[in-house]
Amino acid sequence: MSLPDKVRVDKWLWAVRIYKTRSQASEACKKGRILIHDMEVKPSRFIKIGDILFIRKLPVIYTIRVKDLVENRLPASRVNEFAEDITSAEELEKLNIRDAAFFKRDRGTGRPTKRERRMMDRITDH
Repeated sequence: MSLPDKVRVDKWLWAVRIYKTRSQASEACKKGRILIHDMEVKPSRFIKIGDILFIRKLPVIYTIRVKDLVENRLPASRVNEFAEDITSAEELEKLNIRDAAFFKRDRGTGRPTKRERRMMDRITDH
């Protein structure tokens, strides 16, 4: 299999399994969620080896380094050959915080009161 010399960013994001579909990757680019060199990119932008992509998938901003170019979707076991996740530990910690801040209300208890809502807002804002 010969590797391409240039690849569109939306196609690469789909190929290395960051997005499930190419249209989702393209939509993320159009909405400004993909940055290269602190600039929002269009889906048709070509990437090169060594580029660092910032991918906003809230609540985390993932940082991915392009190790190699690929156009076809890869098995999950081969993704590490083409992409390196260099996301900081502080960003990844946001995933754990979000899970801890999840509120479960018993069925039938109705909507939260104003006081309960304020308490939930204080916890989730920090």
